[in-house]
Amino acid sequence: MLTVKKASRLFKDGAAGFKNITFTVQKGEIVGILGTSGCGKSTLLRVLSGLDHADSGTIHLNDGSPSGAGVIFQEPRLMPWLSVEDNVLFGFKNPSKYRKQAAHYLSLVGLSEFAGALPRDLSGGMAQRTAIARALASQPSVLLLDEPFSALDAFTKMQLQDLLLDIWQEEKTTMVMVTHDIDEALHVCDRVIVLSGQPGEIAAEFKISQPKPRSRSDLSLATYKEKIFSILEYSNTGLQKYSVR
Repeated sequence: MLTVKKASRLFKDGAAGFKNITFTVQKGEIVGILGTSGCGKSTLLRVLSGLDHADSGTIHLNDGSPSGAGVIFQEPRLMPWLSVEDNVLFGFKNPSKYRKQAAHYLSLVGLSEFAGALPRDLSGGMAQRTAIARALASQPSVLLLDEPFSALDAFTKMQLQDLLLDIWQEEKTTMVMVTHDIDEALHVCDRVIVLSGQPGEIAAEFKISQPKPRSRSDLSLATYKEKIFSILEYSNTGLQKYSVR
């Protein structure tokens, strides 16, 4: 579905960005890109989306075109003068043809009753649900999420993580999620790729064997969390490579 091979994007004379990134994402898989601030994970997502370019390496999505990617940003980025439904349809050349499609995804995120509401009438969680519906309405080959719940309170954040899993159960959407939240990555993702250093490199890859949905109190997830935390803590002084299955 998505193949990244030896990709690099560097800034500040090579001191920021990411380098030598190689991984694949299979159809229907949720892959997390995890790392601390400054390791280049959001830059990587922009490159995957086609909003930026790699300095070197190759990135192929299906036939190699980035047009099959949908993006959900940290903020909802809704048009304040458009209704919820029209925000979902924003960007379609003939929106009236896709209203049934928009209604399906608004139902999927629990916002059918708010289709006519304006963004100012929505809570933060509802605004991000609208952004999720908008990204899904174009039926992308892969959904790219850039820390989509980082601005929300803890309870709303957990609700939307579970919503994302509900969407995956129904649609089997392929996803790549950038996050700095270890618990979020372990709850949502099938695999977790840990970036470390500046510029960021792949320090570890974890395959989470427990089936989704997972209990947040699962002790085996706590073991993964301890290992990931140790890697990120170690990255302050050097880079250690792991492959954990």
